[in-house]
Amino acid sequence: MTQQDRAYPSVAPVHQQPSGMPCHRYTPFKPVDLPDRTWPNKVMTQAPRWLSTDLRDGNQALIDPMSPTRKRAMFDLLVKMGYKEIEVGFPSASQTDFDFVRELIEGDKIPQDVRISVLTQAREDLIERTVQSLAGAQRATVHMYNAIAPTFRRVVFRNSREETKALAVDGTRHVMHYAEKILGGTTDFGYEYSPEIFMDTELDFALETCEAVMDVWQPGPDREIILNLPCTVERSTPNVYADQIEWMSRHLSRREHICLSVHTHNDRGTAVADAELAVLAGANRVEGCLFGNGERTGNVDLVTLGLNLFSQGIDPMIDFSDIDEIRRTTEYVNQLPVHPRHPYGGELVYTAFSGSHQDAIKKGFEALEDEAAQAGVAFGEYAWDVPYLAIDPHDVGRSYEAVIRVNSQSGKGGIAYVMKTGHSLDLPRRLQIEFSRVIQVRTDEEGGEVTPAEIWDAFTTAYLTPGDVELVGHQTSSVVDGKHKLAAELSVAGRAQDVEGTGNGPISAFCSALASVGINVRVLDYAEHALTEGTDAQAASYVEVDMGGRVLWGVGIDTNTATASMRAILSAVNRSRRG
Repeated sequence: MTQQDRAYPSVAPVHQQPSGMPCHRYTPFKPVDLPDRTWPNKVMTQAPRWLSTDLRDGNQALIDPMSPTRKRAMFDLLVKMGYKEIEVGFPSASQTDFDFVRELIEGDKIPQDVRISVLTQAREDLIERTVQSLAGAQRATVHMYNAIAPTFRRVVFRNSREETKALAVDGTRHVMHYAEKILGGTTDFGYEYSPEIFMDTELDFALETCEAVMDVWQPGPDREIILNLPCTVERSTPNVYADQIEWMSRHLSRREHICLSVHTHNDRGTAVADAELAVLAGANRVEGCLFGNGERTGNVDLVTLGLNLFSQGIDPMIDFSDIDEIRRTTEYVNQLPVHPRHPYGGELVYTAFSGSHQDAIKKGFEALEDEAAQAGVAFGEYAWDVPYLAIDPHDVGRSYEAVIRVNSQSGKGGIAYVMKTGHSLDLPRRLQIEFSRVIQVRTDEEGGEVTPAEIWDAFTTAYLTPGDVELVGHQTSSVVDGKHKLAAELSVAGRAQDVEGTGNGPISAFCSALASVGINVRVLDYAEHALTEGTDAQAASYVEVDMGGRVLWGVGIDTNTATASMRAILSAVNRSRRG
């Protein structure tokens, strides 16, 4: 019978039923007419410029806004990580923000290679107050915005296109006026303009407004303008946003003097993709927050963006080598927890509980160690390639101790990994299976996670705990035809007993000696390895035995390999006697 001739039961397709949700209230986002788009064929080769908005946008989104102490902790962290552009506040919005900017400047807390930025709305009094906060700064940028999207023009401000554009133009003039008046020539002064709610704005009007702003600012050689095109409320798929960015990048005049910046939010859960595709589409800079803090569902996550580049062999130009300290400081400053599954920084992201995952990771580590050794390269320098781990946890300051953790979903590979990394015991495969059943009984009864200490306790109880039959001492001597004769002293149920046996080697001779006192053992498999190095190095022996049809493993540890193997046999014997 051929494959085609076999009869299979028919399976009815599953038909989704209408949800009844009021989908008719929402309209699909209109795509951009850009048939010759180029960004899909591009790849990232270097990091964009970064701007951290943790101290401004991130701070505004907190239930409990940052205290001056927490603000300073975040600023110091960002500087330590290597961010060169930091938006430090909204000085016209609160006295706290104004005072913090002054504290940084007057206290000489800003490194010479760091440019601070402050945000303002397009109102003259607010612009003046904002520029006043920057007096004495070495390098500073004023970031001005006004909302230009249709819904805001119609509903919020009730302005026409011309009136909306005039706000942007007049605001730019005010920024230039007060910068000259208050800062003079002592500050390396920059300007950033955001046509707010860019994603929802007609592209022709966004372009028209940005051009009008540039006509006032007059960007040119050594006079950059930053045009920030925010995805303020994420409402389209990332490819549409990329099309918008590429369209603007193509149509803007004076493009060589523009730093095209993006500021993406995460309302649809794809802020990272928005930012990455925007860079492919021509964006030069990305604004965001550590771990994605921000209004509603948050801003784009600078940690994920940076380490995404790192995982592709691209230097993010930011130091993420102590990810746990970055997470702890961010949690303290924001008073918000980082999810344990958060990319790269979450507590559990380098941890596997699943048995199949654990087995693959264990084998991956072993293969990588062998390959590095064969190539004569240190493990930490060899090309990374381990299943289920996108990057080496060591590269972001994590240890390997938590890579594999054991619960009821775990298998032999995970338990074997814990035993090898924690105790240098390289368990044979069938012993892994046997011991995993011991752990499985424990997890089924008690639930939850089994810690490495609990695994070791279970292993010690099962394989290394003294029993009824113990080895007190032994002697071996070669005899004719290579036969070994062994004399040993045992303690059987507390009674000393001398035994003798002969065999092809110490193990078979010891089994022969045990048979003389009615303990019948047949060895099926044997393995050993060194646990430590040096003159007092210990060895571990693993013996699989058959005792009256029951197959068991035993483990022995001693500085003498022959003694270790005998202890392993008695380990199995005692396990059998315990039932």
